[in-house]
Amino acid sequence: MVTFSEIARTEILKSLNSSQIPEGYALRVGLKGGACSATYLLGLDKAAENDELYEVEGVKVLIDKRHLMYLIGVRIDYAETESGMGFTIEKDITK
Repeated sequence: MVTFSEIARTEILKSLNSSQIPEGYALRVGLKGGACSATYLLGLDKAAENDELYEVEGVKVLIDKRHLMYLIGVRIDYAETESGMGFTIEKDITK
């Protein structure tokens, strides 16, 4: 399903374990929009009614049941470039 690079996993766990994030939050991975114009969502959130909770590589991950099939093969990375730093999401289209 969803995988992480080691640096992305470290940064996500650092955020989730921050004293500023309330207990019970997890990483939400999802989609916004539809068809050809969908974009990936990544954020910290609490579980909602349609969510499935997974533990992936030590990270609690929330995924809306309606998005599951679209997130198979997604890899989350963290990059630092000249223009800044942040998470990137790529999909392995062979999966």
